[in-house]
Amino acid sequence: MREISQEIKDEYEKIKDKISFEEFLNKMEEYKKENEDVSFMDDISIAHMVIGNYITEKNENLEESKEFWKIKDLETGKQHLNLLGRVMNLSNVKKFTSKKGREGKLANLILADDTGRIRVVFWTENINLLDKFQEGDIIKINDVEVKQGFREDEAHMNIRSSLEKQDSQNFPDFPPYNDKITPLKDIKGDMEVNVVARIVRIPRIRSFDRNGRDGKVASLELQDESGTMQFTLWNKDTALIEDLELKEGDAIKIMGAQSRVRNGEVSLSHSWIGRMVKGDFDVPEYQENIIKLGDAHEMRNVTLVGLVSKVYDTITFERDDGSTGKVKSLELEDDTGAIRVTLWNEDSETEIKKGDIMKIIGGNIEFDDYSGTNYRVNTNWNSKIVINPSIDKKLKDVLSEVGKYIKPIKISELNNIEDDGEEVDVVGRVVNLYDPNEFQRDDGTAGMVRTTEIADETGMVRVSMWDSKAEYPLKEGDAIKIENARTRLGDYQVDLSVGRTSRVMKPSEEETEKLPSLKDVESMIYQDKKINDLAEGDRDVSIVGRVLSMGEPTQFTKSDGSSGIVRSMEIADDTGMIRVSLWDDQANAPLKEGEAVKIENPRINLRNDRIEISVGRTTIITKEKEDETSLPALDEIQEQLYPTKKIEEIDEGDQNIKVRGEVIDIRGNKILFEMCPNCNKRVNWVEDAYVCDICGEEIEKPNMLMIIGLVLEDDTGTISMTFFRKSAEEILGMNTLEAEEIIAATGDEGSLEEKVGDLVGRQITVIADASFDEYNEEVRLNAKKLVDIKL
Repeated sequence: MREISQEIKDEYEKIKDKISFEEFLNKMEEYKKENEDVSFMDDISIAHMVIGNYITEKNENLEESKEFWKIKDLETGKQHLNLLGRVMNLSNVKKFTSKKGREGKLANLILADDTGRIRVVFWTENINLLDKFQEGDIIKINDVEVKQGFREDEAHMNIRSSLEKQDSQNFPDFPPYNDKITPLKDIKGDMEVNVVARIVRIPRIRSFDRNGRDGKVASLELQDESGTMQFTLWNKDTALIEDLELKEGDAIKIMGAQSRVRNGEVSLSHSWIGRMVKGDFDVPEYQENIIKLGDAHEMRNVTLVGLVSKVYDTITFERDDGSTGKVKSLELEDDTGAIRVTLWNEDSETEIKKGDIMKIIGGNIEFDDYSGTNYRVNTNWNSKIVINPSIDKKLKDVLSEVGKYIKPIKISELNNIEDDGEEVDVVGRVVNLYDPNEFQRDDGTAGMVRTTEIADETGMVRVSMWDSKAEYPLKEGDAIKIENARTRLGDYQVDLSVGRTSRVMKPSEEETEKLPSLKDVESMIYQDKKINDLAEGDRDVSIVGRVLSMGEPTQFTKSDGSSGIVRSMEIADDTGMIRVSLWDDQANAPLKEGEAVKIENPRINLRNDRIEISVGRTTIITKEKEDETSLPALDEIQEQLYPTKKIEEIDEGDQNIKVRGEVIDIRGNKILFEMCPNCNKRVNWVEDAYVCDICGEEIEKPNMLMIIGLVLEDDTGTISMTFFRKSAEEILGMNTLEAEEIIAATGDEGSLEEKVGDLVGRQITVIADASFDEYNEEVRLNAKKLVDIKL
């Protein structure tokens, strides 16, 4: 059984001699269902309706029967009363949402008779009665209930309330209504006034924090013949801008506005009992004064229109009180000049792009020696910003002419720029993208830079993206637009620097319409070359080859003291073979012998009279799909590249020759040699420590290098051959670490002599280079790859 409040029980006492308590509760339930959509109906109101029906049926009244009540005699709890009085104030209709989520409306009026004043509340179901009267009229309101309000008693209408307009002449004792219109210049603080004015500015509705709750405010600027003044709408009253469809230039009448003085300036606020009406009132037409940007000087509350020629990213900063703020800068231009604009906080979130027309109403112009345009426009909480506003055709044509140059330039046009630091916009496709690099600035702060290369149908440019711009999500093939990039003049080309004042974004469909695909860009930029066609100094070339061999990574110390890594490999196509050096991060590329690879934009060097390829961070290595490559198979390439020679046919300088023979002798029993980890040179054991003569340092733990020397014989002669590193491990069938462990376990460097000796009598086939040994005055072989080994 549901709990019944004592207040409901007290109401029942008024008619307990008419019906039972159970019948009373049942009738309440019936009324609840009938009025479930009525916004102001609570249990007490429903109980009053039940009681009212029984009083009407018997023509009895629990209160003294009167045609209407004097306001001074009203008390909380009195019901079914009639009121008579003059309308002193009438509010606009306000919308609300009930606790149950139902939408409703309400309006307030102040009713006065010769004894006092009271607030009367109209609810959703009574709103249509507002059309029957206006301020100053005398009305009779039938069937209201008096309730305790926020500060004092107030009368509430119900679903059966009615209203009748009366003849004012019959009530001479009622207080008069002051319908005087006050000129704006005559308004002082703490006044309730009626004004007629024209709206000259409607700023955006702004949010603020009011004791943990969201508040709203909008300050309209009004103008009449006497001057201008701000008129502020607070919280739910800000909805009147939309409800009344207000716009600049509208004439309005405001009744019951409240004035106040703040910082020496008088302003008006919309009162909870005030009303605003839009109409054809007699006020001067508003003449908008748009200043030319070339005439800018220190001014307040100005209106400007210009073309957005530059936009910078929004910056978030921390205020002294610990809160965060936002600021965004841009530049406006017209046919007379340019000016920097600073947008703060909410204004900084305005969607703006280059080429937009921007109108600022209520900005303040300040001198700014650092802006580049000498002056700066600051917006404030009461400024209005309009993007691409309706403007007259003449001004629109002027700004269109101004904006002809405000568009991205073609990449090939960068080569015409002769100055560092020029700001340009470009649109291109990402061709090459390199990993970000962290660095430390002179002031000790950490920085980050990422290099990418972008191209359009006219050429390619290298772009350095700094700090936060280096974190912009990109992948090869992406279309990208960069605004405010700064030029950097190099020895042979112009590069671009993308820093704090630059913007990186996705271009529009129109901007990418003529942008070639990644495949087309690569074919346009890179010249495909065969290996035998490469020449020293070649740039922007693309080579496709098959991996013949992969060396082990080698660490070294750079001139600045930092460590580096290099790895060698050989690749070949159907025209020849070339050595490739992979530096630093590229040395870790997951490549295997036999794979087809494409190398784009490498450095082509001449070393020891041979063309070699150097692959650093600006070079791209990708694996070719086997079903798409035109390269011969690995065995076909090897057969072509490695000519077989008898020992007697070998000449000094022979490269990549295939030699077959029997191992007839081993040269030396030491196969592991200590090497300096810094310079990779042999170290010496001196006074219980390893010392590198090159570095001049004591080496705590040297690297180990496996070297195996042997003598090879065929039916034409004999030749000495040396196996280094990987080739030595291949022929021994054991890696360097395993050899170290065996020697460490036995304590004897000769412990592997038997295993090395097992090579004698084996038939081997190797790929090797021939060189002349001046010490022994003989030609000898340096093994590069073990092809085969047999008993």
